Amino acid sequence: MNAVAVFDTAIDRAAAGIPAAFTARHPSGGVYRFDPAAWCRDVIDGDDALIECCTGHTLDVGCGPGRLTSALVHAGRPALGIDVSASAVRLARRRGAPALHRDVFGPVPGAGRWRHLLLADGNIGIGGDPYRLLRRCRQLLAADGYLHAELAPAGTPAWSGTATVQTPDGTDRVLPWACVPVDELPELADATAMRLRDTWTEAGRWFATLTPR
Repeated sequence: MNAVAVFDTAIDRAAAGIPAAFTARHPSGGVYRFDPAAWCRDVIDGDDALIECCTGHTLDVGCGPGRLTSALVHAGRPALGIDVSASAVRLARRRGAPALHRDVFGPVPGAGRWRHLLLADGNIGIGGDPYRLLRRCRQLLAADGYLHAELAPAGTPAWSGTATVQTPDGTDRVLPWACVPVDELPELADATAMRLRDTWTEAGRWFATLTPR
């Protein structure tokens, strides 16, 4: 089971009402807890702040079952979700969210023209290398675009690379992921030709907005 299959299985279980939460454990001792059942909800506390930020064409990277993409479309804001999980894309489309089965590091429609990008639900960890991910996001954004990311709380130990996930059958699988706390973001932004514009918290969640420089 590869990383994509880990998410496919978890999302299918969550959509069926079966407990699907899982934890990624990094060799440094860092952990990251995933809750696919929350992704399947219509809204999570704190979502409104992200949605209000997106005033133009928005790419929701790692859209999952389409919670945010759907909310943006229903608010009259053009949006597209992409995800490596076929199960996530199927569920997103079922709820009326435009979504494509795509890897952010591969071909993406509108590259270089997106006004807003979302990395919600800890998706700044995608691929296990936040420097590579932010450089890719910068390529996808318009020159005057905005990247809105959800991060770990300040003081959380940062980690990146390969973590281990125990699947429901008890087998350990590898997952490329990263944990980026908000106080590590200035260094990350500087190294990827991004500028940190704002940080805020809402409903116990931590967010930041970056722009290309």
